[in-house]
Amino acid sequence: MGTKGADRWRISDALWATIEPLLPPPPYHPLGCHRPRVENRRAMDAIFFVLRTGCQWNALNATGICSSSAAHRRFQEWADDGVFERLWAACLERYDAQVGIDWLWQALDGAMTKAPLGRGKNRSQSDRPRQAGRQTQSARRWTRRSLGDGHRRGEPAGLPVA
Repeated sequence: MGTKGADRWRISDALWATIEPLLPPPPYHPLGCHRPRVENRRAMDAIFFVLRTGCQWNALNATGICSSSAAHRRFQEWADDGVFERLWAACLERYDAQVGIDWLWQALDGAMTKAPLGRGKNRSQSDRPRQAGRQTQSARRWTRRSLGDGHRRGEPAGLPVA
């Protein structure tokens, strides 16, 4: 896609003005000689690109926005710091001030049930055919012995040779 095609996915200046104050300062590096960090705005552009398109992190490398490793690392840092929760709250406040949110009517949907542990009727089925499972199991029962101990290869241990 290249940088030019990715420009339409960039964060607007207005949105960046809301996001930038919510970001924590960069972590201190004692040596100061490591590779410079990717700019916060480029990292956020890359994160929003992944969120908007649903692409995999590694697909970012082809866009030219930011490397996938830098974007994912920054996403984890900011998620741990609560940046996205603060951004969500700030955007809700702005929307409420501009349009208004009817806070009296709200709905919540969820399920509070115990997840199945893979046993019983809801258990997922194996992709392997049953015969392959039996072959694997039976192969474990045979022991390898030298030919000189009265047993031939391929016979179960403990059975006399006729």
